[in-house]
Amino acid sequence: MTWASHTAAFAGLRARALFIVCALFACAPLAFAAGTPVGTVIENTATVSFDLAGTPTTIQTNTTTVTVAERIDVVVTLQSAQIQVLPSDSNRELLFTVTNTGNGTEAFSLSIDNLLAGDDFDPIAAIPAIYFDTDASGDLTGADQAYAPGVNDPVLAADASVDVFLVNDIPAGVVNGNRGRSELTATSATGTGAAGTEYAGQGDGGVDAIVGTTTGEAAVFGEYVVSDAQVAVTKGQAVLDPFGGTQPIPGATITYTITVQVTGTGTATASTLSDAIPTYSTYVPNTLTLNSAALSDAIGDDAGEFDTAGTPTIVVRLGDLNLASGIQTVEFQVTID
Repeated sequence: MTWASHTAAFAGLRARALFIVCALFACAPLAFAAGTPVGTVIENTATVSFDLAGTPTTIQTNTTTVTVAERIDVVVTLQSAQIQVLPSDSNRELLFTVTNTGNGTEAFSLSIDNLLAGDDFDPIAAIPAIYFDTDASGDLTGADQAYAPGVNDPVLAADASVDVFLVNDIPAGVVNGNRGRSELTATSATGTGAAGTEYAGQGDGGVDAIVGTTTGEAAVFGEYVVSDAQVAVTKGQAVLDPFGGTQPIPGATITYTITVQVTGTGTATASTLSDAIPTYSTYVPNTLTLNSAALSDAIGDDAGEFDTAGTPTIVVRLGDLNLASGIQTVEFQVTID
């Protein structure tokens, strides 16, 4: 086999390996949101070639240069699911991520707004109301640093992000089913405005700064819902490959375990668990169980079913649940395609 054929064969194997890995783990494109870094100099020179009296001749144009300006963009993403609360609860946090999607380093001011339309009550902002998730735990702890406007505004490099909590108390007079919203806003310190707004000389290194499509400001709200029945749902997985190991390769089996537990004084009526079968996997027939008791895949003959009418989905009707019901455990299996 020639060197070229060796190389081609290796390239083919590598491509197939990358396809498998990406299929299993949803590879993201190798690209950054920020784009070309601010201050980058882009140069261009053209060349013209011709014959002059039979002599090959080449001439070049002058070189043009442009320095990439700073683009101001920011995105705020809600990380918390809807938070279940009780009347008079205190220090209930919502978790957000603030990401600098511009191409330069930018500082952002943060603010909270609880006077939003479309909900049933206004959460009461704690003092202080904004914290950084300093210990990266995802929960508000004593290690987390309080935010002080103008003192420790987050300074983020291009594509960098920071996790932020909004912390609120819940009013005493709320009732079951009431919803309250709390919004985090991140605002560029350089400035905001319509896309294309220019801040001359205010970008990194003294280049111009241009407001991008996000207008230099982003806001997202999270939501609290009042419930005297607190429902906790967790999901775990265990992988068994065809060789007795735990590698998530094609042909491996994943056992999913979902637990549902209700605490508090109320009842979660007509509780139903739905779980869509993941892409790149296939449900293993007759593996559905509720509290270790087998459920059939058929519709209507017991509490569970494998519904294939649309997206293949496991459905288990748990019924009315309260504290006395204890933990409800659902399990089923899929194989990786």
